[in-house]
Amino acid sequence: MSSTTFRTPARRLAASAAATALALGPALLATAGTAHATGGGRAGKAGAVVLRAGLDVSLLNKTVDIPLTASLNEVQAPASAEKTALTVKLDGVDGGQPFSVLRADVATANATVDAHKAEGYSNLAHAKVHVPGLPLLSLIEVGQVTSKAVCEVGKRPVAESNVLGGVTVLGKKVTLSAGGTTAVKVPGVGEVTLDLSKTSTTSRTAAASALELKVSVNPLKLNVADVEGTLTLAGATCETPTAAPKPAEKPPAEPADDVKPQGGADKPIGKPAKPAAQADLAETGGNSATPYIAGGAFVLVAAGGGAIAYARRARA
Repeated sequence: MSSTTFRTPARRLAASAAATALALGPALLATAGTAHATGGGRAGKAGAVVLRAGLDVSLLNKTVDIPLTASLNEVQAPASAEKTALTVKLDGVDGGQPFSVLRADVATANATVDAHKAEGYSNLAHAKVHVPGLPLLSLIEVGQVTSKAVCEVGKRPVAESNVLGGVTVLGKKVTLSAGGTTAVKVPGVGEVTLDLSKTSTTSRTAAASALELKVSVNPLKLNVADVEGTLTLAGATCETPTAAPKPAEKPPAEPADDVKPQGGADKPIGKPAKPAAQADLAETGGNSATPYIAGGAFVLVAAGGGAIAYARRARA
């Protein structure tokens, strides 16, 4: 009786604990496996422009500057444009009459973006550029200029520009140095500085312009005292798209052994992996208290047997 009273609860308690651990183990693994990286990718960008002007126009009869900010065929992906002329009006210049800033045979700008590449492209051919106060003399004439910027996933961005054919500045035909600066001075008219084929790249972006002009002229005509600022011909830009990070794969949950938590001590119980701290314990479901319980039961059994033997001798 004593042995049954102490041993059975210990075995059943150990078996129930083992079954509970086995039942919860796969669930904990499955919960930990749901963590994964989130976040979307970044779309690429591309742009192109045929002409961009940023000029200050000073008037003879007024102490004011009139800004001239204009662009032709400036697009952002996905878009394209093919307009070949730009005309503007400025109050106080030539009585408010419109004047032509640019006329060309070809003036196109394209910008495209997809998941793998962003590209900007511009092309200008047989073009003449004018500024206020110089209605008959072209600021610059070009045969053809192009720019391209390409940003492709997995590759370094590329920027390139070309000036093809002749270039004439303030009526003077000039020879441009590749990648350098050329200055043109005309007495009584002014000065123009040209940067040829200007490009720049980073790890994710690219930019190109075929010609950049720094303008400083004093025409003294059509009520214009002087014109200063910058002009850009054939510009292109891009930014590389980035893909969305792939979510971390969910690790497979380890299948549990055939466990029947509601069964008694006599029913088979799955064998979980033994922790290192309990590697020397028996595989019957016992724990660290089992040796003490077993020792106490042994003492009670021995005492009971002694009492029975004494009673028999007494009766004899």
